[in-house]
Amino acid sequence: MQIPRRAELLPKIKQVSPENFEEVAMAVFHFQSAQNPLFSKFLKLLGRSPEKIQHPDDIPFLPISFFKNHHIKSGKWTAETMFSSSGTSGQTTSKHAVRDLDFYLENTQRCFSKFYGDPTDWCVLALLPSYLERGGSSLVAMADHFIKISKHPATRPGESVGRGGFFLDDFEKLKNTLIHCQSTGCKTLLLGVSFALLDFAEKNDQKFHLDLSGVVVMETGGMKGRRRELTRPELHEILCNSFKINEIHSEYGMTEMFSQAYAMGGTVFRPAPTLRILATEVNDPFCKVNFGKTGVVNLIDLANLDTCSFIATEDVGRVFADGSFEVLGRLDLAEMRGCNLMVTG
Repeated sequence: MQIPRRAELLPKIKQVSPENFEEVAMAVFHFQSAQNPLFSKFLKLLGRSPEKIQHPDDIPFLPISFFKNHHIKSGKWTAETMFSSSGTSGQTTSKHAVRDLDFYLENTQRCFSKFYGDPTDWCVLALLPSYLERGGSSLVAMADHFIKISKHPATRPGESVGRGGFFLDDFEKLKNTLIHCQSTGCKTLLLGVSFALLDFAEKNDQKFHLDLSGVVVMETGGMKGRRRELTRPELHEILCNSFKINEIHSEYGMTEMFSQAYAMGGTVFRPAPTLRILATEVNDPFCKVNFGKTGVVNLIDLANLDTCSFIATEDVGRVFADGSFEVLGRLDLAEMRGCNLMVTG
């Protein structure tokens, strides 16, 4: 079997479609099984020969925890930067080496454009305090890119992270910027981590009384130990009531992914063209569950070409026949041996 070259795969990934996704996924699998020592060893220990795997559904998914303890690379190259996850004190964080930052940013732009149109047409306001404070966040890199390419002056394109469209706890400035954006009629996206949006909602209830009709408010999940964990419907209800809007949008992404999925109101996510979600049994990671049934979320992220595209997450969810999916909670890692679930939605 001839192993495809990276240069051959890059244009195919950028132009992937539902019709050829499986073909491209298999080409990426054969590339990574040959060029990624960790993935190759993983397959060997499982007794799975790459030559005998004929369909993406049959590919074993690498546990996402490997990103915490291993340098995952397909091929030999030097990282341009490193993405890292957040974590509470004492936790080992995930690290995702980035061969080409521009490739990541271009892919995030294509992912966003699939659902919302060109991000250059949006005024992007980012409320991501915990991510800004620690550095190394793929989410901040994405938001910073969108802010810089925006045509709207309110974001001050070209300025560095921490200025322009980014806000820490300056809710007064955020309020004034939102009012300005609404007055100009521009398309406005307020992108925020859950706890920060809740903080802003409390300030809005107490003082601002903003009506954010026409603004897309998008949560990225995560309380980061700052607040009590809420289900997504609970979070959305609080935010909708405060901001006087009918729906909250959501973004699904993580340090270990180069692609994103979006829920344009409600709890059902739709993946970008480079992303496909599957679900497997909690007690058997090699047994796929039927559409609509609860299982462990596995993902094929073709944009992870230089690391690993086939990842078993620690999320629990449901995948539907049209490719959309819901995230219901996370595996209770403290009780993994018993395969218990902590379902939060």
